[in-house]
Amino acid sequence: MEKPCLIDKNEYPNDEVLSLYLGKTKTIWDSFLDFIKVEYPAFSTEWHYYNDGKSWLFKITKKKKTICWVSICEKMFRTTFYFPDRVEDLLTNSKLKQEYIDRFLNGKRYGKIREVTVEIRKAADLEMTKILIEIKEKLK
Repeated sequence: MEKPCLIDKNEYPNDEVLSLYLGKTKTIWDSFLDFIKVEYPAFSTEWHYYNDGKSWLFKITKKKKTICWVSICEKMFRTTFYFPDRVEDLLTNSKLKQEYIDRFLNGKRYGKIREVTVEIRKAADLEMTKILIEIKEKLK
């Protein structure tokens, strides 16, 4: 797995910085942000530097519930979702590609939650993130 690029605490991830690291993928990033604003206006977004991981992460939330975390890597970005074990049926019966279902089913457990991470390099990769957001929204 590629390491995050945004590791300088003093380099806020503004549009110029994101363009530098994402390159052509920046247009996919912009379409992701547009999707969030249009389809999920109740979501909040924020950049925050986390000392434990020594990098900037983009956090998407709805009220107090974290929807996902986004990290920026060279020429791509990664969305990470954490789901409770009880979401297994919802995930396995979704339109997610089998590789993401397998990642959840066989992934490392953090107590009663597991993660699903999507690496976004091309526009089609964003579809898996959109499905995961829908699943997250179905959880109470």
